[in-house]
Amino acid sequence: MADAADRAPRRRSGRTAAGRRQVRRALVGSAMELFLTNGYEATTVDQIAEAAGVGRRTFFRYFSAKEEAIFPDHDEWLDDMARLFTDASPTEPPLAIACAGAQLVLDRYVEDADISLKRFQLTRQVPSLRDREIASTDRYERVVARYLQNRFISEAPHRPPDGRHPDSGLADSGLADSGLRSVVAAAAVVAAHNYVLRSWLKSGGTDDVYERARHAFGFVQRAFVPPPVSHRDDRGSLVACFHADASFDEVVGQLGTVMRRISD
Repeated sequence: MADAADRAPRRRSGRTAAGRRQVRRALVGSAMELFLTNGYEATTVDQIAEAAGVGRRTFFRYFSAKEEAIFPDHDEWLDDMARLFTDASPTEPPLAIACAGAQLVLDRYVEDADISLKRFQLTRQVPSLRDREIASTDRYERVVARYLQNRFISEAPHRPPDGRHPDSGLADSGLADSGLRSVVAAAAVVAAHNYVLRSWLKSGGTDDVYERARHAFGFVQRAFVPPPVSHRDDRGSLVACFHADASFDEVVGQLGTVMRRISD
């Protein structure tokens, strides 16, 4: 007599990209339900496959182990983020593009709210899963940092061929610090994303995630605004440039800094 797994209906939709996403979603949904109902340790791959209506071999075409079934497709999301960076206009502020990449990932979590909320519940119950989810942050930071460093280098002021300041003989700070700036800024972008995501998950999906994201990403962009570019014209007037999102207090504070520098 055939067992339950053999009698289960087999999905035939995995032959197209849309079909593969459908099968993957079915496996993820079944895994979540079983993990939360029966416990993570007690749930087997065979049970997940049966609940999703596919065979054991089909499961392993999508995941190498059961713990992978609860996590997002980070490879796909990272590819989408990298593509956004590649296609971005070089005239757009680099931090704005970096935040747009983080927003893209946030959108994916929100679009699949039911799975995201169940994943959050499960990772809070199983420490090893929570640690693995936290570790994925590093992959996003590296992609963002690589994009930002390329932008920071391309936008650095003109410098001698050896990259050294003509007066001090030291490496040009705009170029030398591009790696540091990119790593720190990337960490801030990803931290802002994670803050918004966790707030939304803790609220059970009721938080205004897009308003919170707008505020968080705006905060990051303002925090990394370069010092104002300023100069005096022939009549002794001061000309200063600020980021369009700078607040009144930030403008006043930076103007005061420039004025003190000029008067020294």
